[in-house]
Amino acid sequence: MAPKQASEWQKRQKRKRLDELVKSQKGAMQKFLTPNPPIVDVEKEQNVDVEVEREHEEVEQEQERVEVEDEQDEEHVEKRFSATIYTRTLSNLKKCDREWLVYSKELDKMFCFCCKVLRNGAPKGRLGGVGFDYWHHATGRVREHEVSLDHLINTKKWFDLRKRLKSDDTIDKFQYEQFKKEAEYWKQVLFRIIALIKFLAKHNLAFRGNKEKLYEKGNGNFLGLVEMLEEFDPVIKEHVRRITSDNIHVHYLGHKIQNEIIVMLADEIKKELIKNIKEAKYYSIILDCTPDSSHKEQMTIIARYVKFSSNSIIVKESFLGFLNANDTTGKGLFDVTYAELQNLGLEIDNMRGQGYDNGANMKGSHQGVQKRFLKENPRAFYTPCGSHSLNLTLCDMAYSCVKGKSFFGHVQRIYTIFANSINRWQILKDNVKNWSLKSLSQTRWESRFESVKAIKLQLDDVRETLLEVGETDSDAAIAEEALALA
Repeated sequence: MAPKQASEWQKRQKRKRLDELVKSQKGAMQKFLTPNPPIVDVEKEQNVDVEVEREHEEVEQEQERVEVEDEQDEEHVEKRFSATIYTRTLSNLKKCDREWLVYSKELDKMFCFCCKVLRNGAPKGRLGGVGFDYWHHATGRVREHEVSLDHLINTKKWFDLRKRLKSDDTIDKFQYEQFKKEAEYWKQVLFRIIALIKFLAKHNLAFRGNKEKLYEKGNGNFLGLVEMLEEFDPVIKEHVRRITSDNIHVHYLGHKIQNEIIVMLADEIKKELIKNIKEAKYYSIILDCTPDSSHKEQMTIIARYVKFSSNSIIVKESFLGFLNANDTTGKGLFDVTYAELQNLGLEIDNMRGQGYDNGANMKGSHQGVQKRFLKENPRAFYTPCGSHSLNLTLCDMAYSCVKGKSFFGHVQRIYTIFANSINRWQILKDNVKNWSLKSLSQTRWESRFESVKAIKLQLDDVRETLLEVGETDSDAAIAEEALALA
């Protein structure tokens, strides 16, 4: 390990002690320098030599003590970068900025920009190379570096280059103009691609088709919009020309860049929503689970909060995403939700409400999600979903009545007769003009109302259709069932 360098303050202290020692010994030898040579006393000479040796030993001990104190002082120096290093104090006490000095938070090191970028050959010192991080020597090292010949030469190069860049008087001026022009071109292309992605996402439209090439049938909505813009927009027209003539291979129209931009837009939207929730401070959560097309349980998480503005107060509900719920127990759903809230930076202590359905894993008073959140925050009151509670009440009322069960059974059988055959459904369409028949739903009572409404308002037409099916259908069982229902 390289020995530690003494700081400027330590050097000054050391010089001060040596000066004091020299002053204390001033004139000590005058008593030995007299006009008349004295009689030499051997014993006195020996005593003087002993005193001189003792004084030298004392000086050495004093130097060792100073060095030990300096090392102890270095240990107490705060080892981190200070913003005061950016400022240089001149001999006339005027202060100026060290424009060449840069600090990297990630590396926790400082660099000389000029020497790092414009030096020739190997770096002479850490400031122009790997970076300087010995903070107890930082001030002295910076002062030494800024007066070095290499630094002054590199600084002059930097100032000259900056001056030429401002006046567009560089030797690569033409290449630089081409570079700026190309950069602006790609900026405009990406601007239009992002606008197309925002349009499709906003209207919930599919992006891709069977093909991923321009001017091929079935290439999807995204490439179709690019083809449409090519007829009107000069930037897209030039971009399509480059693609079709094989001038470029990176065109930013593939599915990977689409997905990346979608994720970036989603992250920005989510950041804005989280910002609004944090400004409101207090919030409630709404959770619901449902299996997707791949038979995986997905849980939606929605935050409900109050948004304040200068002229209005609005209650907002913001969708924050889908969560994979592999474990549908109360503990599993709680762990997933708790981890997501922490990941979003929302404080559990600021939660003031919970809204779920009436499932045992959600509303359970001992092991349910609502109970577990109440243990974390007693102010997060649970309110069951009103629509789901009303739906359960109506279903229980209907199934508790024998006539009610029989009635809805007949409604479902009428729908099934027509839905199971294309020919019978065509007969229904020919006879029933206004409302089509609908199947019953096990979860939504309002869908049952629509099913009953289609039969009630068109009862005569539905009866005539059933009679026609009973007379013309080749399936004896279906014909008999249709006549019985008619």
